[in-house]
Amino acid sequence: MNIIFVSNNMAKAKTLSTLQVGLIALILILLPVVIILFLIVPQESATQQGDKSLIPSKLKLAFGINNPQKHLDAYALQLGELQARIMRLDAQSERLAKLAGEKKPVADKIAPISPNLGTNAGKADPASRGGPLVLNAPITELDLQQKITETMAKIDFDTDYLSDIEAKLLQQGVLKGMLPNSSPINAAFNSSSYGWRIDPFNGNKAFHEGLDFSASEGTPIYAAAGGIVTTAERTPDYGNIVKVDHGSGLETRYAHASKLMVKVGDRVEKGQVVALVGSTGRSTGAHLHYEIRLNGNALDPRKYLKASN
Repeated sequence: MNIIFVSNNMAKAKTLSTLQVGLIALILILLPVVIILFLIVPQESATQQGDKSLIPSKLKLAFGINNPQKHLDAYALQLGELQARIMRLDAQSERLAKLAGEKKPVADKIAPISPNLGTNAGKADPASRGGPLVLNAPITELDLQQKITETMAKIDFDTDYLSDIEAKLLQQGVLKGMLPNSSPINAAFNSSSYGWRIDPFNGNKAFHEGLDFSASEGTPIYAAAGGIVTTAERTPDYGNIVKVDHGSGLETRYAHASKLMVKVGDRVEKGQVVALVGSTGRSTGAHLHYEIRLNGNALDPRKYLKASN
């Protein structure tokens, strides 16, 4: 297609090719789009652009990582761990109350003070505080981190103290004759202990509900007390596991075994071989994972091994 322009001043005609016509049409279409984008998109000043060009790429990465949201996520994880520890502490105190034959006291609810003084006149609110403002200072991130650390240490101390009391009550009570107080293996628990630890698989903090005894594969595993075998199977986490019921809610678990030597329904005596050490299930090497439970709740096996010694 050819377009011919004829000028009044000139008798000579000018011809545009199809390619030239297409380029002109494309420019006419794109020009409004460019103008709109220029008006909508904010332009950075030369000073800002110059400042950014002076920032090294490593610093840009650091600024992207060290943001407030990262700190909030870290505190949220720590607070979640605190909540989990407090829940375990509450469950332990309830078990102690049952062993002692007492009911756990329920905290009284404090009613909020109404703006109408006549409604709550004469009622004391323990949360009421006051006084002149002296040496006012905001709480820093370091203060908050230190307080969280102190609270965790206090919870760990209280948990250990309650575990001691729980073990003494069980040893002095009606369950003392059926307590699993002998070592399940001829080896020391020099691996993971009972309590909070760094999980060997994901690197996060996790609660370890038993003791790990490092030993060669095939080492005999003994029943810590007499009872009835309720489980002898393979599971994803425990691997080959044996559970022995000792009565009155007491149970022991022997996990990650290479071979099970008993079956469900067998009656075992204290010191009888129930399995052989292995590395089945969620395990990083040959060892025995040993648990003591009371009504489904994990107890600290160290307290009962110490009692037997």
